[in-house]
Amino acid sequence: MRIQDKVAVVTGAGSGIGLAIARRFVAEGAKVVALDWHADAIAAAVSDIGGAIIGMTGDVSKEADCVAMIDRAAAEFGRIDILVNNAGVMDLFQSVADVDNATWRRCMAINVDGPMYAMRRAVPLMLELGGGSIVNIASVAATGGGAAGAAYTASKHALIGLTKSTAFQYAKLGLRCNALAVGGVSTNIMDSVEGHALDQAGLGRLGAYQASNPGMLEPADIANAVLFLASDEARHLNGAVLPVDMGWSAA
Repeated sequence: MRIQDKVAVVTGAGSGIGLAIARRFVAEGAKVVALDWHADAIAAAVSDIGGAIIGMTGDVSKEADCVAMIDRAAAEFGRIDILVNNAGVMDLFQSVADVDNATWRRCMAINVDGPMYAMRRAVPLMLELGGGSIVNIASVAATGGGAAGAAYTASKHALIGLTKSTAFQYAKLGLRCNALAVGGVSTNIMDSVEGHALDQAGLGRLGAYQASNPGMLEPADIANAVLFLASDEARHLNGAVLPVDMGWSAA
């Protein structure tokens, strides 16, 4: 029970990595507010997990939904100790010369604006109680250029910048902020884009990097790493970007 009685907020918790994180957190004694933009998925997740978990439907690209999520955790459980920004969308593998405005803005809105909105609301509440732990789910695309298109890659690089800035600013106030540079995981993230619209030239160029992937991880593997960063076991880790990619980034 490594996070016994901690209050955690997890975004994108209706499936994949977010669902695995919410499940593991509850099993480890936490009280969880879980958000997803698919109402049926989050309802099913809450029913399946059981215990001290509250489901919410919302879109992290909307500031009001992020604020409501954090406020719900504070209202229901009296505090917030852990925030996991997991919700994200993929791009169409377009290079910078070909990326369209809609794809660019969508990736930035969900992958960067959403975490910022949630952190901006959560951090003051955490500081009132002496600190907390934020874990941002980034990607191997946050540390290199060969894993995705320009929009997704730029958004995950930006998320790392947000992580490091937050870690530095609040390091002496008991608040930690770390990120995971996640490799290939068996999730439904590609459902967030239209398959027929994928940029074939971009896919071709990225093929060499994709071929170097040693293997796929399961959502539970990521949940284990998130639990570690969220817990007191990682109390001296701050501003870290932890690769969980089976050595893909070592290629």
